[in-house]
Parts: sequence; C-alpha cells; structure tokens
Amino acid sequence: MKIADWIMGGEEVNRLSFNGGILFLRIFIGLFIAFGHGINKIPPAPAFINLVSGLGFPFPEFFAWMAGISEFFGGLFLAVGFLTRPSSFFLSITMLAAAFLRHAADPFSRKELALLYLFIFLFLLLTGAGQFSVDFILRKKHGHLQS
Repeated sequence: MKIADWIMGGEEVNRLSFNGGILFLRIFIGLFIAFGHGINKIPPAPAFINLVSGLGFPFPEFFAWMAGISEFFGGLFLAVGFLTRPSSFFLSITMLAAAFLRHAADPFSRKELALLYLFIFLFLLLTGAGQFSVDFILRKKHGHLQS
C-alpha cells in the first residue's frame, strides 16, 4: 500500500447508509470543531498561550498555533473530506492534550466533550472519509480505486 493510498484512503463500502452517515458525521463534527473551538484560537490569544505554557509544552506559542490550526483547518478539511486521515490524526492529538492535560484534574463532565471528539476523530482516522468526499474524488481521479 502506498502512503498516498492510506492518507486519502478509506474503506470501499458501497452502501448509501454507511457513506451518508460518515458524510453527516464529518460535516457536523468538522464544522463544530472549526467554528466552535478553532476559529477562536487563530491567532491564539495571550491567555491561551499562557494556558499552553502552563500545560508544560515547550514553545507554547507554536503549540497554541498548532492547536488552533488543527481545530480550524482540520475541522474544515473534515467537513469536505479532504486529507481526512491526517486531519483526524492531528485533531486526535489535540483532543488527547485537551482531555488528559488541560482537563486532567477536572471531573469527567468537563473531559467528556474532548473525549467525544477524540473518539470521533479516531473513528475517522480508521475509516477515512467515505465516498462523498474530496479524498474519494482524488483517489478516483488518480486511479487509486479498485474497480
């Protein structure tokens, strides 16, 4: 398997219900993370940079930017199904940090949202974008689909 096949790959399931379900999940979760969380972090506010610094990250301004870029652009990429697996990977890392560093001492009810996002991103990392996606169109265009 070529790396490009994996990056833009996905399971070849020809069921409308499966592909439609992934489409709706991608659109809503992508837009929610992009506009509910990511857009407020670009550019990262000094308070967010201080929070990242307090979590122990070296180069807190860099990691604050990476969190914002991951959430905003990764969310938009998920919504359209472009680079779904790489976007899901970086979003998963961001949600691991949110759940287990930022909210480490918080009750489960505060960690729950980050964990929910984490498991949805892991799901998309494993399945890919489905047939209703830019990834699928690009794979088809470049002959990476089996007939």
